[in-house]
Amino acid sequence: MEAFPVINLCVVIVNYRTAGFVTDCLSSLLPELEGESARVTVVDNCSEDGSIEIIEKWLAVHDTHQQVAVMKADRNGGFAAGNNLAIKAISARYYLLLNSDTVIREGAVRRLLETAGRFPDAGLLSPRLEWPDGTGQESCFRFHTPGSELIAAARTRFVERMLSRYVVPLPVQAHVARPQWTSFACVLIKGEVFRQVGLLDEGYFMYFEDVEFCHRARRGGWTIVHDPAARVVHLRGGSSPVKQRAQQKRRLPPYFYQSRTRLFFQLYGWWGLTAANLLWWLGRMISKMRQMLGRSDKAAIDRQWLDIWTNWRTPGRPYSHPARG
Repeated sequence: MEAFPVINLCVVIVNYRTAGFVTDCLSSLLPELEGESARVTVVDNCSEDGSIEIIEKWLAVHDTHQQVAVMKADRNGGFAAGNNLAIKAISARYYLLLNSDTVIREGAVRRLLETAGRFPDAGLLSPRLEWPDGTGQESCFRFHTPGSELIAAARTRFVERMLSRYVVPLPVQAHVARPQWTSFACVLIKGEVFRQVGLLDEGYFMYFEDVEFCHRARRGGWTIVHDPAARVVHLRGGSSPVKQRAQQKRRLPPYFYQSRTRLFFQLYGWWGLTAANLLWWLGRMISKMRQMLGRSDKAAIDRQWLDIWTNWRTPGRPYSHPARG
């Protein structure tokens, strides 16, 4: 990135076979950028499904100010790699990272920029994420810890109350808050943060890269600010199958567990990763005991007992994705 930003705001949308979501997102976004020194970059992560043609055709009709550019990646390197392509190519004061499955409510972008000006120590700022009917979504969190893995696997109110300070999701916020980390479905990041602490970690293909980046930014002296007055619709699961598969208790993709392993290793070292896995097993035993007593089993995602050990022997190894597709 150049030493001196030439535009105020760079919006980055990473696409992988979600062209319809991208055009809907752009429809809501572009009116919000009127009067702003802003540029939008859609990074296509080697979709090879006609996404680029669909998006470019839409832009030919709707992008009258030619504010949007499409950048073609030569491989599907994941969420972090896709965003980094645009961040490296464009120098800006602020970067707004948007999931393709988001819709911007009126005034949300301006509100985030104004909030950034009011909180000079805030390196990252996030809006309220909500469903189309206005119902709020969890988007503010505590850091994952070995203790939080026990809670997640046990899914028992007693355990959650006993270890409440380790519960990862925070309630939907009604006022400005300072969480430990926030969802990157929509996040405004100051360019100075990237110049200080580096780009997103491309060792993560998808999931947990937002946690790691927030952790790194906080270590660099920045805070995360959440402003629920800025509102963005998030059609959760539209850009990834993981949430839907988790709800259905179906086996999750390998990249989810590889990212999980990398996060715990980076935050807590090999022993912290091992403790997280063992405490997950303890939580699973608690859940199974509840099942034996006739209670419903709420924690059984297929093969999770095995998959949490993915890359356990080589936890720092970055995810390796095929060069194409």
